[in-house]
Amino acid sequence: MTTLAGTGVLLRFSLRRDRLMIPVWVAVNALMVLSMPNTLKGLYGTASERADLIRQVETNASFRALIGPVFDTSLGALTAWRAGVYAGLLAAVMSLLIVVRHTRDEEESGRQELVASGMVGRRASLTAALLAAAVANAVLALLVTVGLAGQGAAGALALGLGVAAVGMVFATVAAIAAQLTESARLTRGLASAVLGLAFVLRAAGDSATDDGSSVLTWLSPLGWLENLRPYADERWWLLVLFAAAVLLQAGLAYELASRRDVGMSFFPTRPGPPTGRLRTAGALAWRLQRGSVYGWSAAFFVVGVVYGGLTDGVADLVGDNDNAREIFERMGGQSGLEDAFLASMVGMMGLIAALYVVGSVLRLHGEETSGRAEPVLATAVSRLGWAAGHLVVAFGGSVLLMLITGLGFAAGYGKEIGPILGACLVQVAAVWVIGGLAVALYGLLPRAAPAAWAVAGAVLLIGWVGPALDAPQAVLDLSPFGHLPKLPGTEMSWGPVVALLGLAVVLVAAGLSGVRRRDLTT
Repeated sequence: MTTLAGTGVLLRFSLRRDRLMIPVWVAVNALMVLSMPNTLKGLYGTASERADLIRQVETNASFRALIGPVFDTSLGALTAWRAGVYAGLLAAVMSLLIVVRHTRDEEESGRQELVASGMVGRRASLTAALLAAAVANAVLALLVTVGLAGQGAAGALALGLGVAAVGMVFATVAAIAAQLTESARLTRGLASAVLGLAFVLRAAGDSATDDGSSVLTWLSPLGWLENLRPYADERWWLLVLFAAAVLLQAGLAYELASRRDVGMSFFPTRPGPPTGRLRTAGALAWRLQRGSVYGWSAAFFVVGVVYGGLTDGVADLVGDNDNAREIFERMGGQSGLEDAFLASMVGMMGLIAALYVVGSVLRLHGEETSGRAEPVLATAVSRLGWAAGHLVVAFGGSVLLMLITGLGFAAGYGKEIGPILGACLVQVAAVWVIGGLAVALYGLLPRAAPAAWAVAGAVLLIGWVGPALDAPQAVLDLSPFGHLPKLPGTEMSWGPVVALLGLAVVLVAAGLSGVRRRDLTT
């Protein structure tokens, strides 16, 4: 039996398991990129407007740190500038989640041992996981290439391949991390930390130079993507650098996998103290999720500082561009450009906080399906007490994230901390509705619980792309965030906030009722 025996069967099984997750990630990412040309054409329709934008980017280090440098005035080049880094970031997150799910998650749950006992080669599982990530990235590259071909076939191909290449680089990073740690949670954390470091290096390098030539930028795969320069004299040789990184990292992952037993790792989990220190289910939930809370909090504070620092210069950046002003007003209200910009950015952070709350709530699903919930519930811990511990971390953590975001905005903006904090806290009502829906799905339809990611992705897409495309109000109202008052800058309206909080309570209550009544793992 070869070391790759059974790879095809495992690949089909992986794609079947991810038949919902992969299409949602790919669709959200592709739609974000493909919506950009029309949006940018409306914002910067003339060559002079695009030239003014480039001059503003070249002189604004904070804006370059956030998005990157721009290399040409064509709509294709502006699309690559505006969406390229974030498309690569989303592709990287999608890829590392796929690989971890089909490697370390399978080993931690014990399913990998059962699979390995059959006619399956030693490298088949890791190969199937990497191929599943490759399929997802290939579909994404195809959609981007076909969708942007009207702006120029060569540039579209370069951007599509670059985004997919970033995804595969971090797929192999996740494959290495899966060999180093015993826990899927630690594996995701390690791979995400590498991704965060790559983003920070690129941001630091781009803030120092306006042409992507900084050494720090070249240390990051996200920097390689922007230096590929789609629609601006493409540097095709950078695809060789991507391929070399993928092959070297995949080879290292295979070598590490061949030197350990199934379920083991090179950095085993340290044994705990001889006497238990966790006296409640809530303490256990905090112990399991505190790393995630710390990581999200740090990221939200940094992003808040960056967005806050951009606020004073937003008037210069927008200039006399009425279309850009209208988009900010649709997103953040018609209360002055600075307030509209702050409100729109606060709303974006709320949308991202919804992703945190879904992931934190679905930790219940992971604990149940992995079998770790059963020994906890075999003690005097009730089901509702066990679930409540994780939900306090999920919903309380979302409040903490928005508070920290407000502090970051205030630190970067340097004005009126009270209204900004209030604007951030208002977002919690909509975040809790998304979290409540995740609880309801987990409690009532546990097999459909991962669909909460699709809901969060759809809400993110509506909030991100909808205003730029001037979507009908009926579409924007499908998102709970569409009903919130546009703060700061407008008067507080308590009615929608109270209604959303009430809906969140109903959804959580329905989910907890299902948890209390149904059998576990069904």
